[in-house]
Amino acid sequence: MAIAAWKRLEKTPGYQRRKLFFKRLVGRELRLKPEVDLRSVRDGGWWFHPDVLGPDSIVWSLGVGEDVDFDLALIRRFHLRVDAFDPTPSTVEWLAAREMPASFHFHPWAVAAQDGELKMYPRVKKDGSKSAVMYSMIAEDASRDAAIAVPAFCLPSIQARLGQQNLDLLKMDIEGAEYDVLESLLQSSVRPLQLLVEFHHRFAGFGLRKTEEIISKLRSCGYRIFAVSETGREVSFILSAEGG
Repeated sequence: MAIAAWKRLEKTPGYQRRKLFFKRLVGRELRLKPEVDLRSVRDGGWWFHPDVLGPDSIVWSLGVGEDVDFDLALIRRFHLRVDAFDPTPSTVEWLAAREMPASFHFHPWAVAAQDGELKMYPRVKKDGSKSAVMYSMIAEDASRDAAIAVPAFCLPSIQARLGQQNLDLLKMDIEGAEYDVLESLLQSSVRPLQLLVEFHHRFAGFGLRKTEEIISKLRSCGYRIFAVSETGREVSFILSAEGG
């Protein structure tokens, strides 16, 4: 009972904000804050700007795992189409066993900096076992022998395959692959109006500097932060007409 209560406490916004404060104090998290004043709402675990979304909006959700709360929230709220992407075998099986709304379109592809085949490795848990649901591009000693190969496409290729333009919202939770994908996005003509990203600088091999650098590049291309989650790792950007 005590353990369950503690786990519930850890997930509360107040606890997360206090935890973020101390992490920033000791240099383990970035001191990010909103740069533009926009109305933002939280639904399905993500902060977004609702005033520019409607039935004709195009939304891509990169990395869904076994949590489509955000995708379904947008469909219910705006009656729009969501294209979701995740090559993880457990995700493919999980979604196949569920009845999803017609506006939810799933693609079992990885999103990468370039087209091709991508190797993904199961995340290694604290007890040394391999996760059955969490995969990343990072190979750890305990996961090198469990790699899977998945089809991967870059953002412009996906845009061409789906015949979609003027991306309204791009949500990205792709376990460390966000750095390469964002670099390729900024070198392409793809410019989502809203960009919601979970940064994984806590993963080995990345670090805070990696996140600082890509956020600086996003700013130089006109993106401005309008919301930061209680953990400090989910950051919402808007493409500003005054930026760049």
